[in-house]
Amino acid sequence: MYKRLYKSRTDKKISGVCAGIAEYFDLDPTIIRLLFIVLVFGYGTGLLAYFICALVMPEEP
Repeated sequence: MYKRLYKSRTDKKISGVCAGIAEYFDLDPTIIRLLFIVLVFGYGTGLLAYFICALVMPEEP
């Protein structure tokens, strides 16, 4: 069985994108959230990436 990337329904702060990515890669969601914050404030690309992921990623079944 293979893993699919979903937005998390249980551990979400805004839309579940970071928690879903963390579940997929078996990481702590805080690490992914901090990475997105660094991308937003450091490069400005994190916000765009987050919104794209929020639109494209399906909800966890």
